[in-house]
Amino acid sequence: MAGIATTRLKFPADTPCFSATLSRRHIATAPRFFSVPSATTTPPPLKMSTRRLPLGCSTARPDTATEEKPVSDERMLVFVPPHPLIKHWISVLRNEQTPCAIFKSAMAELGRLLIYEASRDWLPTISGEIQSPMGVATVEFIDPREPVMIVPILRAGLALAEHAPSVLPASVTYHLGMHRDETTLEPSVYLNNLPDKFPEGSRLLIVDPMLATGGTIVAAINLLKDRGVDNKQIKIISAVVAPPALQKLSKKFPGLHVYAGMIDSVVNEKGFIIPGLGDAGDRSFGT
Repeated sequence: MAGIATTRLKFPADTPCFSATLSRRHIATAPRFFSVPSATTTPPPLKMSTRRLPLGCSTARPDTATEEKPVSDERMLVFVPPHPLIKHWISVLRNEQTPCAIFKSAMAELGRLLIYEASRDWLPTISGEIQSPMGVATVEFIDPREPVMIVPILRAGLALAEHAPSVLPASVTYHLGMHRDETTLEPSVYLNNLPDKFPEGSRLLIVDPMLATGGTIVAAINLLKDRGVDNKQIKIISAVVAPPALQKLSKKFPGLHVYAGMIDSVVNEKGFIIPGLGDAGDRSFGT
């Protein structure tokens, strides 16, 4: 059965509450793949129409067995898809015996799944008719004129975002390098190739494997907002998140959506998530 299951997470008494939504809709539908006609043939003219989804909204699906309840645009939502593959790759990442190459590969596979979930009902499409070998077919493609902007936070974000181009037919990548001071836990920017202004209506995925204290991700979002981006245009992809980061995001950026493989409840005095994964950048690249 398809639908959305919502649960209230339990944290220490002094932790502000936030909502986490577990998406089960992937159980009801299977991905469909379309091939673009070969350049060596001359296909008939395409009859196309464009469908643009409002940012922050979802469309009703004919295969959804239960009606989704409207969610306030002012609430930050945390999505933890209950997929066995996500649990598998999180388990591989947690294991301290996992070699560097396998760790990086597992991070990339986890990112592929989370990006797939985050892009559901979020991408603008073009629909129309084409000629298949057996007849006329009604088709729907992702609109290449409105690519998703991928913003991995270096270094570890590179591994989590590695398969983004294979999931998203239309995407561009902007790198953002940020370093966290191990003493003050404050972030600093050492690389920024963001544009001066993002096009109106852009859709952005910020990719950062670990959201612990929240300093880095808050600084990254502020850089995007300085370039004309609204909270509802942003989705965050992360392997493991913790309450301190989620509290900051919820207070500062209402309407934000976070997609995570796991929520761990503890951050130690050094700013590391417990049990977490360790240092995702060091374990991905061996340095």
